[in-house]
Amino acid sequence: MTSTIRSVKVGAAWTTIVYVICFAGVALFPNIRTVFLQDALHMEANFLGRDIITVRSFVAGLIWWNALAFFGVTLFKVLEGVFRKQ
Repeated sequence: MTSTIRSVKVGAAWTTIVYVICFAGVALFPNIRTVFLQDALHMEANFLGRDIITVRSFVAGLIWWNALAFFGVTLFKVLEGVFRKQ
């Protein structure tokens, strides 16, 4: 199997897994949307979309995005290994 085809399969599997996890997280814990908006996206969930830029939101966003990047890359490498064996 070529590297390009394997990369497409890994990308599709990664997107599906992340989407299901996010969808299930919001379904099981509806308040997670507000927390994620405030801490990771520095926004408030109202019709004006007010920005929230504080030291707390900066540190929380840094933690969120580093954790998401770590888990995203780890999942990608695991899936790459799975599809490499096929």
